[in-house]
Amino acid sequence: MASRSQSLQLSGRRPPPHFFFLLLLPCLLISLPNQVLSRCLHTPIIFSFGDSNSDTGGLAAGLGFPVNFPNGRTFFRRSTGRLSDGRLIIDLLCQSLGANFLSPYLDSVKSNFSNGANFAIVGSSTLPKYVPFALNIQVMQFLHFKASLLDPTVAGPRNLINDDGFRNALYMFDIGQNDLADSFSKNLSYVQVVKRIPLIVAEIKLAIQVMHDQGGRKFWIHNTGPLGCLPQKLSLVPKKPGDLDPHGCLSAYNDAARLFNEGLRHLCQEMSSELKDSTIVYVDIFAIKYDLIANSVKYGFSSPLMACCGYGGPPYNYDIRVPCGQPGHQVYANTIVASQILSMDYSTPRVPFDFFCSK
Repeated sequence: MASRSQSLQLSGRRPPPHFFFLLLLPCLLISLPNQVLSRCLHTPIIFSFGDSNSDTGGLAAGLGFPVNFPNGRTFFRRSTGRLSDGRLIIDLLCQSLGANFLSPYLDSVKSNFSNGANFAIVGSSTLPKYVPFALNIQVMQFLHFKASLLDPTVAGPRNLINDDGFRNALYMFDIGQNDLADSFSKNLSYVQVVKRIPLIVAEIKLAIQVMHDQGGRKFWIHNTGPLGCLPQKLSLVPKKPGDLDPHGCLSAYNDAARLFNEGLRHLCQEMSSELKDSTIVYVDIFAIKYDLIANSVKYGFSSPLMACCGYGGPPYNYDIRVPCGQPGHQVYANTIVASQILSMDYSTPRVPFDFFCSK
């Protein structure tokens, strides 16, 4: 069975459809305030694990995959390897702390690891666990990164992050959507997809436990968004009467996402009870994004199920033959989600994002 990297090479460097998850979300055009006051008392250090929601250039650096313009056009004025027209949620959260953007772990040029590292890679999932760049592989990369950084015999920059830095860092996880999407794409039934959820959650639990064993005590966990509302899924999945919910999303996909999220929420509660020396924050990304679709008029956009970075026009503006980066598409911004995260209204427990660096 070919790995994701092999698949990219065999397919002429064109990734499978779920690689474009971020780019196929509805247009979100509300901006964060220009300045967000941070209470950090020391340098905020973040280690990020996940998929396209958080990848700040790992796919491009690790596989050489071209992430072309208009990605990056609205903020960076160039493509940076992010599957977005500008900043990702992780970028906006870093900015809220007055911190640098996280450098991809795999980027060998111009990386700055003084405030953490980003191990997230587009298309990543939890299973199978030894396929690049599964969550388990990202965890292994972190262990190598930490060991190398703290080893005085290893050549390279010194004093980037010390033991205290690793201990006081925030460990962020945003992964699971591709496990669900891959399962559905293999024509597994809803029941079969749901049966895989405990295995997915178990991998996330293991990753958190490893970080705790390494001294990490502060964790920030994003659940998965409404998979059934993605224009790509709506365009490619054959639909029968009754398959769509009142807002036009695929009910089975969203129901599976909700069950995964419920399992993830229980995991966070369970681990919070077990790891009493730690703070584990669960963030309901599904609720934020689904609210944007269910109440699209309130947020000022009229076609919440149309891909902004897509092609073909209504109803979904998606054509599998014309991926984002090719002529004839539109782009979007993703700042409203970060704004809602920073509000604390979707966090359990309800703590500010800068909690890990404000004490």
